[in-house]
Amino acid sequence: MFKKETEYALRGLVYIQMQNQIGKRPGILEIASEIDTPPSFTAKILQRLVRIGFIESAKGKNGGYYFDSDKKELSLKSIIVAIEGEKIFTGCGFGLKHCDEKNPCPLHDAYAPIRDALNQLLSTETIQNLAKKDNPERVLSRLNGD
Repeated sequence: MFKKETEYALRGLVYIQMQNQIGKRPGILEIASEIDTPPSFTAKILQRLVRIGFIESAKGKNGGYYFDSDKKELSLKSIIVAIEGEKIFTGCGFGLKHCDEKNPCPLHDAYAPIRDALNQLLSTETIQNLAKKDNPERVLSRLNGD
């Protein structure tokens, strides 16, 4: 459904949050290994997320990636929009440039409610909430694709 970059970002952020909850700041090699992603691509994605301000990073012995606890929870929608743009939340399911209630495409009536429900879900669900939902071992096995 999403680009690989978005999938890796979501998985990486959930892993980082899970580790932060137990007082750890994971490094790039650990993150990539645990979420089963290429380290170099994962590093580029996480660097971008740091520049955007979604997460922080620190170098050195106690370094790694972490969430600033003073910031509000991070919605999945904000991550998706930052990487892919708004199209999934506003675009036509048929790919037309001009599709709306007055000028609907053949999929409009069926697709619009699905798009709206997805928008609602991804606007309210957060990385922090996902990291708390389940026991860490089971979440990690799912992040790894097991």
